Amino acid sequence: MKQEIARRLLDVKAVQLRPDEPFTWSSGWKSPIYCDNRVTLSYPEVRTFIKNALADTIREHYASAEVIAGVATAGIAQGALVAEVLNLPYCYVRPEPKKHGMGNQIEGRLEAGRNVVVVEDLISTGGSSLKVVDVLRQAGAEVIGMAAIFTYGFSVAAENFQKAGVPLLCLSDYEALLQEAQQLNYIAPNSLASLAAWRQNPAEWQGIKG
Repeated sequence: MKQEIARRLLDVKAVQLRPDEPFTWSSGWKSPIYCDNRVTLSYPEVRTFIKNALADTIREHYASAEVIAGVATAGIAQGALVAEVLNLPYCYVRPEPKKHGMGNQIEGRLEAGRNVVVVEDLISTGGSSLKVVDVLRQAGAEVIGMAAIFTYGFSVAAENFQKAGVPLLCLSDYEALLQEAQQLNYIAPNSLASLAAWRQNPAEWQGIKG
C-alpha cells in the first residue's frame, strides 16, 4: 500500500522531489520535497483510491469511530469523502475561530462524547494537526486516532503524537516514496544519500552541493 500510494502521488505530481533545486518552506527550511495532496482531488481514479484506502484503514484500526473530522484546509475534502464512504457524520476544524457570525472553529455538528477520527492530508512535525485534536477534545470529543495520506516521518512528529496520546496511521511515507522514486528513475542514484540526510536534519540541510 505504501508503495502504491507513493507511486500515485508521484504520477500526478502531488509530490515533487528536487534535491538539486530545493524548495523553501514557510519555516525557512530548505527541502528536496514538496507535497500538495490536494492535487489528487483533480484525478478521479487517484482520489477514489486514496478515499477508499483511508476508509479501509479507519474500518480496520478505528472500528469504534462515530464521527470523521477534517483538518482545514487540505484535509477538508478528503475527510468529507471518507465520511461519505463510511456513512458517518462529518465536521471540520478551522485553524482558529471565525471572527464573525457564530465564531465557530468546528464547522458542522459535533456531540460531546463521540469517538472522532481526524483525517489529515500531510504530517510534518504534527503541530498543526494536534492543535485540531486539542480543539476537538475541548469540545468534549473522544479523539481515538488520526489517519493521513502521507508523512515525512520526522522523529519529532512521532514524539508529539505519543505525548498527545493520539494513534497515527499514514497511507505512505518518505521512505516508501524514495524507494518508488528510485524504481521509477524519478531521481538520480547519487541523490539518495542527500535525500535521506534531509529527513535526519531538515533544519540544517542545504541540498546537493554542486
